[in-house]
Amino acid sequence: MTKRREQMAVHGLACADILVPKAGIDLMKWAVVACDQYTSQPEYWHRVAMMVADAPSALHMIYPEVYLEEEEPHKRIKAINDAMEEYLKEGIFDCHPASFFLVERKTGGDRPGRWGLLAALDLDEYDYRSDSTSLIRATEGTILDRIPPRKAIRKHAPLELPHILVLIDDPKRSVIEPLAKKRSHLRELYNTPLMEGGGSVSAWLVDAPEDTDAVFDAIEALYSALDPANPLLFAMGDGNHSLATAKSCWEDIKIGLTDEERACHPARFALVEIENIHDDALTFEPIHRVLFALSSGGFDAEVAKVCDRFEKVGVDSLEAIDALINAGDGVQRFGYADESGFWVYSLHKGHHTIAAGSLQTVIDSLLAQEKCTVDYIHGKEVTVTLGRTAGNIALILPEVSKATFFETIIADRTLPRKTFSMGEAQEKRFYIEARRIVG
Repeated sequence: MTKRREQMAVHGLACADILVPKAGIDLMKWAVVACDQYTSQPEYWHRVAMMVADAPSALHMIYPEVYLEEEEPHKRIKAINDAMEEYLKEGIFDCHPASFFLVERKTGGDRPGRWGLLAALDLDEYDYRSDSTSLIRATEGTILDRIPPRKAIRKHAPLELPHILVLIDDPKRSVIEPLAKKRSHLRELYNTPLMEGGGSVSAWLVDAPEDTDAVFDAIEALYSALDPANPLLFAMGDGNHSLATAKSCWEDIKIGLTDEERACHPARFALVEIENIHDDALTFEPIHRVLFALSSGGFDAEVAKVCDRFEKVGVDSLEAIDALINAGDGVQRFGYADESGFWVYSLHKGHHTIAAGSLQTVIDSLLAQEKCTVDYIHGKEVTVTLGRTAGNIALILPEVSKATFFETIIADRTLPRKTFSMGEAQEKRFYIEARRIVG
């Protein structure tokens, strides 16, 4: 890194030495969706393995989490590390030093492409604890038990492959969008369709000083506008547990390093894709809840504990629920459905900033009392179908507001787990690039 880029790392951002497969590698077989997707669908990963076979592929360098409970995981981990070493030895990668990548992801239909910036983030500026006020932080609670198995995979790996998506709050579209407008003047590195309905992805090299400096200057402007006491610059979108794993590994590594070695050690950084929360193509989907084996009376008793008072109004349809809970009038609301009909709850002086926080407190209390079980569901229609079965309750969350997302994280520190999803499984990031993480 140049001195300029090292200095900018104090704001959490750095260029990276980014590796991509050389020309001639079949990128459709190489690119594989994030390892934490399709965890209940082993048939998906079986199809991927059949398609890839022995071809060069990121599949050989990742641990799909559907297999985390398999016997003798160390064998798969060794195979992953061996594949990384073999690919490095064979010279399968081109290296683009001290660079960013501009990335465009298209997921089909008439939807516009979603823009991202592949960059390195400084793990010393990241803190996933719920009371964090760091530059880089989690948006949902980090489950510490998820770190050790992921750490076993990363601990001896010479490479990292990024599936982490990080958000910036850039309403003026000053960081990524200027690069997108001038992409015809940038060098295109790849353009490939993605397997299993993943759409397509393209990338352009950003390494000219005027372009990298423009990114740093725009980040500097965002940073300068933050509250010094609570300066949230980069908020996790997807892959928080992977970033937490990288952080944990770095904390172990840096113990034995000098200050000079710590400043530039590659494990201090993690390769991520940064996206602007205001990108029109970036979708936020609320994750709904279904409670099993619970009465409405038991539910209402817990709701009363998370606000000064609440109102419960009957409506005639899911559409009516949608209209009321997304009215945008400042009242905290959520939808409810059971075998008797549809309802909308309005909470007054709730103890949390958003409905998801209030509901999660209710659910956690009910679970602690062993009064019900819960499942987290994508899709309102599926949620209502399950909730209207006798003995069940569907809870419909309002849309996640991009406009207040960062404000909510700053106010509440983190969102409740399973609050939102950035698109469906096939829209998650695919592994293409890599970066060395050994000194």
